[in-house]
Amino acid sequence: MEKKVGRKKIKQEKQRHDPDDDNNPRNTSSSRNNMDPNDFISHLPDDILHHIISLLPFKSAVRTSFLSTHWKHLWKEALLDSVHDVITIEAAITAITSFVDDFDTRHRPRNKWGLIFELGHGRGSLVASISSNSSLKLDFSAGKQEFPMPFDLFLKMNIAPPNRLSRRYMFDWLLEENHPSQSEQPPSNTMRVKSLHLISVSHLSNMAVSSLVPKLPFLRSLTIAKCNGLQSLQIKEAKGLRKLVVLDCPHLQSLSFEGSSLKSFRYRGNLVSFWFRGKCNCFPLIRFCECGLLLDDAMIDIRQGALTQWTWDFEIETPFSRGLRKGNHCDCANKYKCFNSILRSIKDVQSLTMCRWFYETTMCKKLPFSSRCPEYYLSVLELWWIDCSMERESINALLCFLKLCPNLKRLNITLDPKCYNLPSTGKFSTSVIVPDKLDDLKVVKIEGFANEEKENFMARRLIPLFGENNPVIISKPNGKCLKHLVKMAKLEKKGKYPYKFEMVENVDENFPDHVHINI
Repeated sequence: MEKKVGRKKIKQEKQRHDPDDDNNPRNTSSSRNNMDPNDFISHLPDDILHHIISLLPFKSAVRTSFLSTHWKHLWKEALLDSVHDVITIEAAITAITSFVDDFDTRHRPRNKWGLIFELGHGRGSLVASISSNSSLKLDFSAGKQEFPMPFDLFLKMNIAPPNRLSRRYMFDWLLEENHPSQSEQPPSNTMRVKSLHLISVSHLSNMAVSSLVPKLPFLRSLTIAKCNGLQSLQIKEAKGLRKLVVLDCPHLQSLSFEGSSLKSFRYRGNLVSFWFRGKCNCFPLIRFCECGLLLDDAMIDIRQGALTQWTWDFEIETPFSRGLRKGNHCDCANKYKCFNSILRSIKDVQSLTMCRWFYETTMCKKLPFSSRCPEYYLSVLELWWIDCSMERESINALLCFLKLCPNLKRLNITLDPKCYNLPSTGKFSTSVIVPDKLDDLKVVKIEGFANEEKENFMARRLIPLFGENNPVIISKPNGKCLKHLVKMAKLEKKGKYPYKFEMVENVDENFPDHVHINI
């Protein structure tokens, strides 16, 4: 009997400790064998490590997974409860909803931060965790499929304005943030989920996820990532959503969003068909309104290239009329692929990520390159520019774009050889002679350049941006060490370039990377 129980226990341990599955606990024996003998803490029994982790703030506890292979899943074992009697995803979503509703932020057991559902029948597990900042994360990645089935994801939010409002209350409605009515407010000590992270949703879980979202009336941020098979994403009635992040969904073909409060849009993947429908709060007295998406943060990281069919379109709905006003002001043949439409939607953005090939493809001949057109100015303060090379024509494209950013303070330039390479269109060959001076520019950081010669070539084109100010250009040639452009006190020979890159320390503390780089 003892041997039988022992064999059963060993079998369970093997099932639990699958090193090939990121969401299963680690292989204890192999991870301990690879430990540093001087790492006395990691050699402690797991029960003690669980107790140590339970004493940490939630974010710090999750970060322990980066310490070593042995620590990778310890936080889940310490802070999440395993559920084995739930066999369907729908039942798991129901249990998660109940867990969130009953989550007491004041009198909560220290180790009750979420649930792990072992779904069985080859569907892997679902990890649901709640953080102290009112964030709910659903991770379906344990149920990976070799050939994912295509599916669509439709998410309808549950934050809507009243159906009928008198004119006397219309202005108040325009100013409010569309919170649920007072009767819907939960007790002050219960969890109000404001941020939802959906990881690896599949055709097996999309309907259950769609049923969950309307039950989160205080949602302000939504992240959707690594959803293989996702072809169409539709988000409707998101009048309270402030932030939307869509990352690494390789089969996505279209994305549509309907809302009025969106301030941050971050996207990484192929260029697909985008459709945005916003709301204009301007009064009828304003005849020429320039309302767009009203974004102040936009990441358009589409270095993977474009699909055959794509568009960028947005519409504005006014509360005083039932009609829609098109956000595109250009009458060119490709108006839904024109940079003018994109320009209107990112006009107020302060943090921006842009790929050179996208800008060059969409740049309309009717748009002026001159810096004397303030109606085309952007509010960008920090820019991350991505390209596959920095030949003369590519640099000209960058300098042309900078003409639209007179208030720029920080510029990051990344050369990624895997970035989509659009053959030069010649649009910018004669457009730039001397780049415009940027009075507020503090620093330029470049990375991915093959050698110092290419770095110097780039620096020569960028130095005039600083005008009479001392140019601060930092290079990260291999992603680790940093080099700072400095002016040489004495030239080796007459006519030699007076600047060179030298190794420096601690320069990164004063000039942090762009906010989008580490996403």
